[in-house]
Amino acid sequence: MDLSVLRTAGHEEAAAFFADADPEALVAAVSATGDDELLALIGRDEIRPAAIEGILGRLHEYAVPDRLALLHGTVRIDLERRGRLLERHGLRFAGGEIELLPYLSGQEPVDVVLRTSILRFVRLVSGERNAGLEYLSGKLDIEGDAVLALAVGGMFRVPGTTGVAVDPTALDPIEVATVLKDAPRDHLKRVMASGFRPIVLGEVFRRLPDFVDPVRAADVELAVGFRLLGNPTGEVERYLVRVSGGVATVTTGDQGEQRDATVTCESHDFVRLATGHMNPVAGVIKGQLKVKGDKAKALQLTSVIDIPHSRD
Repeated sequence: MDLSVLRTAGHEEAAAFFADADPEALVAAVSATGDDELLALIGRDEIRPAAIEGILGRLHEYAVPDRLALLHGTVRIDLERRGRLLERHGLRFAGGEIELLPYLSGQEPVDVVLRTSILRFVRLVSGERNAGLEYLSGKLDIEGDAVLALAVGGMFRVPGTTGVAVDPTALDPIEVATVLKDAPRDHLKRVMASGFRPIVLGEVFRRLPDFVDPVRAADVELAVGFRLLGNPTGEVERYLVRVSGGVATVTTGDQGEQRDATVTCESHDFVRLATGHMNPVAGVIKGQLKVKGDKAKALQLTSVIDIPHSRD
C-alpha cells in the first residue's frame, strides 16, 4: 500500500482511502513510514479529520476480540499539537462493540480522557508503541480511569494474526528506565497515584530478582523491607526482598519476618531508585529514602543488583 497518495488528496479522497484500505496493509504501511513523512501525510488540515475518523470508525478491525469484549466505558480522545487541541473524539465500549462519538464538547461525562499527539495516536493504534511506557514518559496523558485507558492501548493485534501487538502491562525494566530518563518527577508522582500504580510496582518487584548479580551476591545474606507510600487509598504497600546464596526472592505484605533494614519512601521515588534515576546515598541524605535498621545492609542490597540503565 502506498500512503503517498495522501500527499495531494482532499478530504473526500482521504475519507474514501481510509474507508476502503485493507487494515493489515494499512498498519504495515504506517509502520514502514518514518515519523516526519507520516506526519506530513496525515497532519494536514485537509486530511487529519478524515484519517482519524476513518481509523476510529474501523477500530474493531484492529482489535483482539477477546480483549475488546472486556472493555466497558466511555473514552474521550484529545489529539493535540504543541498543547493546542486539533481533534476531539469519543468511543463507547460495551459488549465487544465500539460506538464512535465524533462530536464532543468536552463537557460530557466520560470514564477517561486520553491526550496525546496525532502521530503518537497513530503509532499506538498501529501497535508500534506501548501505551504503558508512553504514559510513564508523559507523552500520553491520562485523566480518569488509567486501567481502562491502558486496556484500550492493549487491545490492538499484530497484523495478520490474532496476537496482541503490545501489552501495556508488560514493562521491561530497561525500557522503563529509558522512558523515565526525561520524565518529570511530578509526572511520575501523578502516574503512581493512578490505577497504573499496582501494575508498575508489580512488574518492578517481579523482575527485580532477574537483575541480581550472582557473583556479587554469592556470600550475601540480607533481608530488606520496603514500605511504599503515596497510595490514594492510604494503604502502605509492603515488600520484602531477601538475598541468600546469590539468589533474590520477593514477598509481599508483612508477615512479621526478620529483616535487617526497612526502607520507607514514596512509590515514585522507589521507581526512580529501581531504574537508576536516584542515587541511594543521595536519596537518604535528601530524606527521600528513610532507612530503619542496618543502613549498611540496605546499601548492600543496591550493590548486588545491576540496576537497569536507560538506552542512550
